[in-house]
Amino acid sequence: MGTMTKADLIATFSDRAGLTKADAGKALSVLTEVIQERTAAGDTVKIAGFGNFKVKVRAPRLGRNPATGAEIQIAESRVLSFKPSKKADAA
Repeated sequence: MGTMTKADLIATFSDRAGLTKADAGKALSVLTEVIQERTAAGDTVKIAGFGNFKVKVRAPRLGRNPATGAEIQIAESRVLSFKPSKKADAA
């Protein structure tokens, strides 16, 4: 298995949708912008047959500095998560 880059994704999307690469690139950019905006606003973005994007909050916790072994406080953080749908997971 290889890695598909953004350029590869745009080229594939362009071929399958019959769009120019420029239009496919714009569509991909808009999709990622909307997902980022809506999840940052606290919404879940659900794409049927693909999955759900949402922001999860990681609670503050104690950790260790790997160089010194000293305990450190790790601050709360927000991370974007993706949960594939059962249909996408089976693909």
